[in-house]
Amino acid sequence: MTTVQKMDATSTSQLLQEDKAVLLDVRTPTEILEQEIPYSVIMPFDLVSAERIKETIGKDKKVVFVCRSGARAMQAAEAVAGEIDAAVLDGGIVAWSDKGLPTKEGAKRIPLDRQVLIAVGTLLLVTLFLTYVVSPKFVLLVGFFGAAMIFAGITGSCGMARLLLLMPWNKSPLCTSASCGAASKTS
Repeated sequence: MTTVQKMDATSTSQLLQEDKAVLLDVRTPTEILEQEIPYSVIMPFDLVSAERIKETIGKDKKVVFVCRSGARAMQAAEAVAGEIDAAVLDGGIVAWSDKGLPTKEGAKRIPLDRQVLIAVGTLLLVTLFLTYVVSPKFVLLVGFFGAAMIFAGITGSCGMARLLLLMPWNKSPLCTSASCGAASKTS
């Protein structure tokens, strides 16, 4: 297994200014809309592959992976380390911000997993109320919600999350200004 280099924010910024590296942000779209590093290329963690990185960024620059604090970035970098020149921004966007380096701030949002918990909790309370006030048969909905949560846990596919992604507060642009700028800059 190839060891991945950890780079501090200052060294990473210097490499970016010299046009010798590209930042690859592996966070979720919601996280990126809250805060991003200008000119970083966005590729959510589950889409990272050496082939996709080579197509998007090319082969001639060091790819510095970034996430919130560094853990996901390290996993992504280790997955492609033998095939591209990979490094990780040590401390992630938190360390970048702490050094006073530029970030673009967006609207704060509730993460999707917490939205799912809020929705399921609300549905369970409404079901409890309906069971007590209207009919005891509504208790069957509790079984349905439990089965749906087990299914989501086993398969990794959550119907509630898919519904919540359709809500207007969860709509994400296909690219943000910074990521669009990075794409045109590297082309």
